[in-house]
Amino acid sequence: MDNSALLMILADGEFHSGEEVGARLGISRAAVWKQSHKLEALELAIESVKGRGYRIAGGLDLLSAESIRALLPSSALSSMGEFDVFSLVDSTNDAAAEAIRKGRGGNYCCMAEQQSAGRGRRGRDWRSPFGRNIYLSMVWEFQSGAAALEGLSLSVGLAVVRALAKLGVTSVGLKWPNDVLHEGKKLAGILLEMQGDPAGLCQVIVGVGLNVDLASCDTSAITQPWTDLRTIAGRMDRNVLAAALIAELYAVQAEFTRDGFEYLRQEWCRYDVFAGKQVRVQLGERYIEGRAQGVDAGGGLVLETDEGEKIFRGGEVSLRGAGS
Repeated sequence: MDNSALLMILADGEFHSGEEVGARLGISRAAVWKQSHKLEALELAIESVKGRGYRIAGGLDLLSAESIRALLPSSALSSMGEFDVFSLVDSTNDAAAEAIRKGRGGNYCCMAEQQSAGRGRRGRDWRSPFGRNIYLSMVWEFQSGAAALEGLSLSVGLAVVRALAKLGVTSVGLKWPNDVLHEGKKLAGILLEMQGDPAGLCQVIVGVGLNVDLASCDTSAITQPWTDLRTIAGRMDRNVLAAALIAELYAVQAEFTRDGFEYLRQEWCRYDVFAGKQVRVQLGERYIEGRAQGVDAGGGLVLETDEGEKIFRGGEVSLRGAGS
């Protein structure tokens, strides 16, 4: 037996007796006790009180494919292909890659409650506790290969900002090339992975990880400053959030496919957290310092250095400390 049925019962945050849960699941009270202990591996705050039963303190906001579809505007519904919501996957990008292999790739979209091997750029781990955040991947198809994809990760970041703004979260910015920040702390990250013909028809898996509520989670393994939506704006319905994000991603996909990044460049620059600031770009073991001057038409970082203007298509960027 998996834990999904038990999670559905306990998600309301109320106490449910072992007898009630056992009757609903068709198992013994001893089996209920065993299943409740297995939930602890998901980092969920399970309370067990004699005479009252079990509950998940604070409840659990589970994702529902049906609810998300019902919240989508018609424009997004017409763009969406197959849509899956998983309880657990290695990563949603891997699930999307599997959909491509099975011929389900056209505008495929998936989400997960938890990832066992979530990842960010450069192979970094992405913290993926159960039922707390947004882990989402989409498959976008392009006819012109990799050459037509300049600025795509920046465009995806802009979709995240737009979705948050529609939900009243307006104090966020974009860090080149693929992070969404709030007051210098990471709120969301983007990972793009390409398959197919680099010179022709290709599929890009667009992965988005968004911190929603990490309050009760072990965050000791996170090595950079981070924040979540609960800290910024209070509790937020994850199905509403998912629908807003999916709708804006499909809107940006249409704009990017039609006009490329140049169409979105000016809007992206309004949210550029490094604009006009002294930064350093890390390229392997090398560091190049200068003043960030926005991005060019292809999404490259424009840096004014002592040796003149330089443009970067990749690399790690950080603020240069005073006096460094």
